[in-house]
Amino acid sequence: MKEIAGYLPGCLSPADVQWRTLSFSHHGQHLDVDVPDLNSAQIAAVSAHVRDHARAYLKTLSVAKIVAIIDQAIARLLDRSHPLRRKAETLLPIVTGYDAEMIRLGLTGYLKTFRQPQLKRFLAEDFNDPQLLDDFQPRANGGFARAFGPDLLLHIWAGNVPGLPLWSLICGLLVKAGTVGKLPGAEPLMAGWFAQLLAEIDPQLGECMAVVWWKGGDAETEKHWFTQPDVVMAYGGNAALAAIKQQLPVTTRFLPHGHKISVGLVARSALDTRQGVDLAHRVAYDVMRYDQAGCYSPQMLFIERGGRITPQEIAEYIAHELRALGHKYPRRALSSSEVNSVAAWRSREEVRALQGDRILFGDPSDGWAVVIVDGPEALTPSALGRTLKVVAVDEIDDAIALMAQQKIYLQTAAVAAEPQELFHLATRLGQAGITRITAFGSMTSPAAGWHHDGRFSLLDLVTITEIEASAETAAERYAPYAD
Repeated sequence: MKEIAGYLPGCLSPADVQWRTLSFSHHGQHLDVDVPDLNSAQIAAVSAHVRDHARAYLKTLSVAKIVAIIDQAIARLLDRSHPLRRKAETLLPIVTGYDAEMIRLGLTGYLKTFRQPQLKRFLAEDFNDPQLLDDFQPRANGGFARAFGPDLLLHIWAGNVPGLPLWSLICGLLVKAGTVGKLPGAEPLMAGWFAQLLAEIDPQLGECMAVVWWKGGDAETEKHWFTQPDVVMAYGGNAALAAIKQQLPVTTRFLPHGHKISVGLVARSALDTRQGVDLAHRVAYDVMRYDQAGCYSPQMLFIERGGRITPQEIAEYIAHELRALGHKYPRRALSSSEVNSVAAWRSREEVRALQGDRILFGDPSDGWAVVIVDGPEALTPSALGRTLKVVAVDEIDDAIALMAQQKIYLQTAAVAAEPQELFHLATRLGQAGITRITAFGSMTSPAAGWHHDGRFSLLDLVTITEIEASAETAAERYAPYAD
């Protein structure tokens, strides 16, 4: 099978573009995906075209109109009879290796984040008055202010989770930025499909976007791309992000999103026989979904001793649930490097289990593994691929101290605790570096308007222009009605 990916505005003919082929094989099927790789002249032409059309058209649209267009596109992707939705359900398992049912359910849950009510939450989270994006609005201390998105925003996307590029692409559109996106090699389909839908709904909006590809680390190509945008938003490994930053002009705003670690905390108040099995199921679901590929997936779970259920019992429940979920949603085939990583992780834990301070659940042939550690242990990354370390602590507050060395990498924490304890822990977790606190079962589904890594989804993209009260007062002197 063959699929054409990416999206090109009208200034470029597909026949004039060089297409690279990315090949994928999973579940006994093969797919070749052709992606557009532009030369230096085409890079300059597309960048200018997108920038000019964004100024001439996108920036004249009201935010309400943009929200309505995005909502229409998302509605089509949520419709399982729509050709692109059918294509997504057919081809994404081949590209990513993930179970087809996991992708089907995951797409629906993810796409619902971008319906019209949720997009209004995106706007309300970052702007007291979203009309700041449409016109000058009065300021409380006098004068007026307006928010302007960049003329050209470059997205460098990661493909560890299907459809992930839609988040930043939509954020860019909400602030009326001309958009160029670099397709991720691991999942090069969804971003181009979404741009295609938007262009079908509003052809002029289609001229304000481009979705392309180049080989990451290609210094010659990146030299041409990185001189074009006003803002660059990039996802990926920390080394890759550091390399991008070094190549950008000092005047280009850089918004990087690198490696993160997420955790779970269970207080003894949540450990009773009525809640235990359900809690274990929700923990296992967070571990299973996309095989911990997302930065918000749990890699370590801290459990407080003294509840009606012991930490070891919870670990056993989680292992049971992962086994059951593995039958329903099989783990994707791991790459050789991933296989080696999991094997090395297991080997270390097996050696330490012989010392008697831990128990390892799951055989090497299983698509998951859980280890329970009977004593404090500092937070360390797991091997991913559905591997989880459960650490017993005397007091749940002790878990936060065990995270200290990973502060700069911390992101999401799921917490199971009574209400008063939740807010106490939230304060300490925030001080430790956690930027998102959620319930188990929701770790892999951030809410609309989530402040990714503690930053603003929209506000970081804009600049604010202010008309001070003095300018407004002075203008009165020159009015035709002035005395």
